[in-house]
Amino acid sequence: MGQMVKGAETARPQAAGRQGKYLVFHLGREEFAVAVLKVREIMGLQEITEVPQTPHYVRGVINLRGKVIPVVDLRRKFGMPDAEATVRTCIVVLQVQRHTGGDPLLMGVIVDGVSEVLAIHEQDIEDTPSFGGGIELPYVLGLAKVKGRVKILLDIDQVMTAQELAGLEHLPAGEEAAPTEV
Repeated sequence: MGQMVKGAETARPQAAGRQGKYLVFHLGREEFAVAVLKVREIMGLQEITEVPQTPHYVRGVINLRGKVIPVVDLRRKFGMPDAEATVRTCIVVLQVQRHTGGDPLLMGVIVDGVSEVLAIHEQDIEDTPSFGGGIELPYVLGLAKVKGRVKILLDIDQVMTAQELAGLEHLPAGEEAAPTEV
């Protein structure tokens, strides 16, 4: 008696202050949103340099105005099937807080397309339901109901675990790229 059963709660406690402006993007038919304050840039899909022996969801690195940044395929990270790139496929460059503190890490994420920036109010956000079986989704801030659709609000700082972020930090991320001759 008196013991808590893991997964018995109906919803995971959520962070306060989730309302704000969000960039909405999609992966397949699902809509996701990240806080606009985390977004540094949106760019078309460009050539990505593969880095050997990285996890399957790390597509490689890109040169962003002299800085080399890692690029993660969110479809692969979330266990979704790969999809053919289209003219709407893009890289969203995000500022991710390292779990160990210190300066944030710039990271690109590949998404199927970006649709809009929305102001989402607290009353439109529901807590993430419990999925039971010890399944935890710390990167989901909540579910926003806007314009008759559900958008999954992501805490981009939690999408990658501390160990995964540490692995990205060992890529040449954030270092000055050597100039290339044209």
